[in-house]
Amino acid sequence: MTIEITHTRREGTLIEGTSRGDGSAEILRLREYGRTQRQPFRWSRNLDCWYLPHSRDHATYTPSLELLAQRLRDAGFEVTLTIDNADRRSFSEAEQDREEKAEGRAERFGGYADTAARNSEAAWKSSHEISERFAFGQPILIGHHSEGRARRDHARMDDAMRKSIGERDRAEHWTGRAQAAANYERFRKDPGRTLRRLDKLRADLRAVEKWQRGESAKGYSRNPDDPELTIRHEELTEEIEHWQQVIKDAEAKGFNVWSKADFTRGDFVLYRGTWYEVLRVNPKSVTIPHIHNGVGQRVVRATDNHHDGWTWTAPYDDVSGRKSADEMQPPQAEAAEQQEQAEQSTPSKEPVPAEKPTPVAAPGAGTNWQDGMALVLIASKNSRRSRKRALWATTRREAQAVCGDPRTSGRSYMLTWTDRPGTEGADWEWVPDNGSLDPVLEDLGITPRREWTANPQAPAEAA
Repeated sequence: MTIEITHTRREGTLIEGTSRGDGSAEILRLREYGRTQRQPFRWSRNLDCWYLPHSRDHATYTPSLELLAQRLRDAGFEVTLTIDNADRRSFSEAEQDREEKAEGRAERFGGYADTAARNSEAAWKSSHEISERFAFGQPILIGHHSEGRARRDHARMDDAMRKSIGERDRAEHWTGRAQAAANYERFRKDPGRTLRRLDKLRADLRAVEKWQRGESAKGYSRNPDDPELTIRHEELTEEIEHWQQVIKDAEAKGFNVWSKADFTRGDFVLYRGTWYEVLRVNPKSVTIPHIHNGVGQRVVRATDNHHDGWTWTAPYDDVSGRKSADEMQPPQAEAAEQQEQAEQSTPSKEPVPAEKPTPVAAPGAGTNWQDGMALVLIASKNSRRSRKRALWATTRREAQAVCGDPRTSGRSYMLTWTDRPGTEGADWEWVPDNGSLDPVLEDLGITPRREWTANPQAPAEAA
């Protein structure tokens, strides 16, 4: 039987004509193929043939396929090699196919997670039912006729509990993969990522155009008559048009594409949840005080740079907002209060008498304790931090709802809440909200804040 090796951009690299046990699998599984010369071929039950992963929508590395064909011929096979890099699909068609596959993966992985969760629950119930026989602490009676059965019951309980734990871990694994697949399109079309992707694609297109003119680009030259340059030019043009349309759709929904024309020195830029004063305006970014100054701060001015003049650059694709210097001036009452506090900041030499700690004020008549304010924190399961990391300020009722939702915890993090976090900047700090939990907040009907107002304190009781 003849083994056919074919490659097109539309279908990728496929190998047909093999059979089980004919000796071809050992050659195809070598990690020496593909553009990186480190990839093995894999068998696909859906295609019923061997395929090279990640070979679709790319030109093939011809020496790699020629090496494979020669190895198969040396093993006694008849081999045909067909390469057609011009046969391709449009970028929009390929992107739609990837999104549909991601949706299919999300549904399939979600089914796996549900099955594993049911198996875990069933195994736990089985272990619990057996343990009911030992509810009052009945020990194993050595030498009694019940000893064998009791030991078997303990072994069955152990096996069932281990199975429950294993199935629970499988459920968490597939839930995470299902969530990642479900978020594929949202992250793929994220405006900030799309802008960075467009910059790279435009640079690649300029390089291709230089090669077509016979000029050097990226440190080397290529044959201007190479047909691959024409195909690559068409691909890059289609891809740029596709992502430009994604940005236009995002702008129609309120996204703002910032540029050098939007800023002047002295303005304030919202970068990763903190307002920074603009020290310099660059073609692709703005220079701001170093972000270490923004820990626990909502506004960082040029005079607040306490790190030996260190600065930071905020790229325009990561900027969230802009305000002028006048808009960032505090109200007169607040400015007067700040000045008064500064004048009274001289430490007193008189000893301060110790006072009893003031308890939290009890809710007034007609109010509910759950309507008080709470701070939602994110905690890592694998590391310790000296300060708590805050995401949002909500009511206690909303904090209980969002922290109790199973979608707000992963394998390496979890959410918790407190109504007495301590002092901002000393005991806790704000951290950027990447928006990954926005669907959960929307489902629960919660609109969080990023501004903390401590709950009122009752006056200390008389001694």
